[in-house]
Amino acid sequence: MPDPQARQPNQLPELPAAARITRGQWLTLIAAFLGWMFDGFEMGLFPLVARPALSDLLGPGQTAAVEPWLGMMAAVFLVGAATGGVLFGWLGDRIGRVRAMTLSVLTYTLFMGMCGLSRTAEEVFAYRFICSLGMGGEWSLGVALVMEIWPNESRGKLAALIGAASNVGFLTIAVISLGVGQVIGSLAAWLLAAGIPQSLVTTLVDHGAWRLLMLTGIVPALLAFLIRLFVPESERWKKEQQSGATSHWATVDLLGVAVGALGPMGMIFLCAPNWSFSLPTRVMGSVLGVGLALFGYTYPVRRYLSRAQPSGGDPRHAPAATFRRMLVGACLTGVALLGTWGAVQFAPSWADKLVEKSSAEQGLSPEAAAAARSAARSYTQILSSIGAIFGTIAGALLGNAIGRRATYTLLCLASLASALVFFRMNTEYGPFFLATIAITGGTTASFYGWIPLYLPELFRTCVRATGQGFSFNFGRILAAVGALQTGNLIRLFDNSYPNACTLIISIYVLGVFLIWLAPETRGEPLPD
Repeated sequence: MPDPQARQPNQLPELPAAARITRGQWLTLIAAFLGWMFDGFEMGLFPLVARPALSDLLGPGQTAAVEPWLGMMAAVFLVGAATGGVLFGWLGDRIGRVRAMTLSVLTYTLFMGMCGLSRTAEEVFAYRFICSLGMGGEWSLGVALVMEIWPNESRGKLAALIGAASNVGFLTIAVISLGVGQVIGSLAAWLLAAGIPQSLVTTLVDHGAWRLLMLTGIVPALLAFLIRLFVPESERWKKEQQSGATSHWATVDLLGVAVGALGPMGMIFLCAPNWSFSLPTRVMGSVLGVGLALFGYTYPVRRYLSRAQPSGGDPRHAPAATFRRMLVGACLTGVALLGTWGAVQFAPSWADKLVEKSSAEQGLSPEAAAAARSAARSYTQILSSIGAIFGTIAGALLGNAIGRRATYTLLCLASLASALVFFRMNTEYGPFFLATIAITGGTTASFYGWIPLYLPELFRTCVRATGQGFSFNFGRILAAVGALQTGNLIRLFDNSYPNACTLIISIYVLGVFLIWLAPETRGEPLPD
């Protein structure tokens, strides 16, 4: 079977890979890297500002409601990203990778900025959901576009860059937040000098300047226009369009996605702080919610496959096999995402809590305590992000070197061990806390270098954006269940982050066994 990449224009198959790289390929990689980086920027922003933002919006006397709201905010992001992964993946397979990616970037940047204008926690909840639609879509579209345009032999290095990009964004926002925390007084003076009214300045810089930080989320919107102007469309997708395959996607099928989203949104409703549903009701609601999401999010692909009836004689890409690979991919990413979103993402909030306690014991002033807590959150995320950058690169390169299944097994074991050390051996914020979060951030993030290497290899071009979009993002629905339960578990364990998160990270044990149900794809070309 000839190499599909050999059919791309302006390339000579007989030349080495390094000599075949075109200007369009570099532009695609740069644009996608920036998109993933800003994804990480936006995702990393909320954990840093979540506690001060919710404390501000909920008002005095509502401290007990902050932790459940943290779980809900994490969950609604995951549900929105899952929905967006399927929605924008569908658009990518229907109207093209580049146009859909442009829309996804605009969605997540504009609505992250809107979060900074919110007056209630409910408004942040709504804007964060819409914002996350774009984030979920941008990941799958960028991966599909880059993997289709670059040569097969580059996939390991590309996956390493994809994983690292998001964590560069995490690191960037943590550094920005740290800088804002240290110059917040000067910042207020500069804003006043610029003619901004005192009342507005106070609103922007109060509570750790969370509104100002969220408004910076609008900046990446410029990237959308650059993508549309300079990034070339995938030749593989163009071939599908010319053959008429893209016409089998029907807009009416998106109703299934809307119905599917109702399931996980119902799970969030059952766990809302203002309601007191029993534990059995919440468990049953979560099971039904996941089932409804599974039905709705796979509906467009199932309908497409029934219309297109793709042939070619390869049983690996029959409709039933495609659906099975979607489910396996979702379970594998669900393990990684649940470990991250159900446990490690709470590290900045745990650092905040530890410093809050030590500040009270030391008798620090409210201003000094707030500055110390802000710095702790930022440093925790900085060290975690640095570890994650190296971890994602290692995860991709290791997968390319020793195989997809063996690598995933090693990543699960390393993540479990490091997370246990972090959550069970830290009792106060300090150097050991930061050292262990750097290691834990690296091991648990290593999956995000492995995932973009593996998922594109499971699907053909005609369903790649939707298939991998579902696989990666349905894993977020599973992670949303964990994020919701983490918030409840923290409250159940008397505000103990270590006890709640230790229970969540046991999911890595399941991953060790799940991976052996998945196919090994090392050394195989990207399917046509």
